[in-house]
Amino acid sequence: MGATDTQAPAGAALPRHVAIIMDGNGRWAEQRGLARHAGHKQGIPIVRMCIEECVRRGIGALTLFAFSSENWRRPEAEVSQLMTLFVESIEREVPELHANGVRLRVIGDRHTLGVRLQARVAEAEHETRANTRLALQVALSYGGRWDILQATRSLAQAVASGSLRAADIDESRFGAALELAGLPDPDLFIRTGGERRISNFLLWNLAYTELWFTDVLWPDFGVDAFAEALGCFASRERRFGLTGAQRGAAASA
Repeated sequence: MGATDTQAPAGAALPRHVAIIMDGNGRWAEQRGLARHAGHKQGIPIVRMCIEECVRRGIGALTLFAFSSENWRRPEAEVSQLMTLFVESIEREVPELHANGVRLRVIGDRHTLGVRLQARVAEAEHETRANTRLALQVALSYGGRWDILQATRSLAQAVASGSLRAADIDESRFGAALELAGLPDPDLFIRTGGERRISNFLLWNLAYTELWFTDVLWPDFGVDAFAEALGCFASRERRFGLTGAQRGAAASA
């Protein structure tokens, strides 16, 4: 089905929060006889496009999976180039993000990042902290299992110190200890590159997220493909464990 067949019509339901695994940069480059790093650079304009589309459409939050905790096992040269690219991208893009009301936050185990990258992240987060037009999360050195473990440790420490009762730990309190605290769970998950899995991304937060996969490699993911994903989301009935009749009654109440 072509992209124009499923673009969201005017007034269609939009997700409040979109999460994306940006997969296929390396393969895109290899198919063209280029170094894998070239694919990562080619993917940067697609990141910019997604941010612009979210701002234009009024989508309030966008979370991008840029580098997983497992990606540290990739060849050292590729990892080093990626870290340099992250620093350069932050330095280049943050002024425009700030001017357009985008708040940037990096989620993940930032202590594993280089000192220079940590400093640039802190500066960017501080500069954009008051912006409210779009909440942009970039997952660096992130893993869903790590996220759940660090939340569990935090709550366990609070219980041990006496500041929290174990009986008071519910889904809301647990969610507030995760990296996406303060944001709604993603409504729409997009993965490019042809793989059909979530790869340890936002394991807790994706419980009721609508999943959309495409074979398109990330550097080729354009406005039409993004619109296709949004159109597919708008066509789905989200019941959250209820029957369709129950959801209909709740919506009309």
